[in-house]
Amino acid sequence: MNERPRESVETLVNRLSETVRDYPQPGVVFRDLTPVFADGEALHAVVHALIAPFQGQFDAVAGVEARGFLLSAAAAYASGTGVVTVRKKGKLPRTTISEDYTLEYGTATLEIHADDLLPGSRVLILDDVLATGGTLGAACRLFERAGVQVAGFGVVLELSALRGRSALAGHRIRSLVRE
Repeated sequence: MNERPRESVETLVNRLSETVRDYPQPGVVFRDLTPVFADGEALHAVVHALIAPFQGQFDAVAGVEARGFLLSAAAAYASGTGVVTVRKKGKLPRTTISEDYTLEYGTATLEIHADDLLPGSRVLILDDVLATGGTLGAACRLFERAGVQVAGFGVVLELSALRGRSALAGHRIRSLVRE
């Protein structure tokens, strides 16, 4: 019996993702990765590719709202670590730390619980897309203010033209697909 060759993670992402123009507002091109997450083989490959370079270097995985939650939960399970959420303002019930940031198409505020991770612990931050770096930069500042070391960032897709890496200078970044 012949097995079909396994696709690279980059091929899986490119084949399964969808491009949606003018979403969430005119002029924005949105890369929808939810079809990638819906495919078991692709989700497995993506999660393992994101955490492999950081193996043994983090105590928890953080996911940035909302698609980052999917990745971080799967990555925490795969790595045997805990998971924490980086939420939009007003979604967390206990004492929070807040950080404002700029999006490609506006501004927003992110929050984490002030006590989810102990000072000195290490966190790997995951999200679906790195665009301008505003969201991931804000998440990084939140954890650093809480005394948590950021082990690095993992993203499925990096939109290189928007130069989001510059907002994360000094940190390791694992991008599975760069456009």
